[in-house]
Amino acid sequence: MTRTIKIPNADHPISIERNPNRIAVTVDGHVIAATTNALTLREASYPPALYIPRGDVDMALLERTAHSTYCPYKGDCAYYSIPAGGERSANAIWTYEAPFDAVAEIKDHLAFYRDRVDAIDEQPAA
Repeated sequence: MTRTIKIPNADHPISIERNPNRIAVTVDGHVIAATTNALTLREASYPPALYIPRGDVDMALLERTAHSTYCPYKGDCAYYSIPAGGERSANAIWTYEAPFDAVAEIKDHLAFYRDRVDAIDEQPAA
């Protein structure tokens, strides 16, 4: 199967910028991630997505799944579940481990579905 690769453009813009806030992600009383180094990715008309550096995520609390998807703008996407969150937190996290050049900044970052975690708290960094 041939996969199409698309470059962001005026019809489908993608921007990535450093997020100046402190971000904390919690599930079942566990802090899954805490960072002041998140990136905010804005893509076309989708809601902004926070990408947290892998080093600021407690990977011991995650479980890699077999689920995968493909985005013609970003590449192959892998997923993790958060066992502490139960069924609701299945495939709660996505990551592009080898993103296309146009979005290379999100390599080694994880993003969380807001409805599959208890909270994604965003506060001004002190």
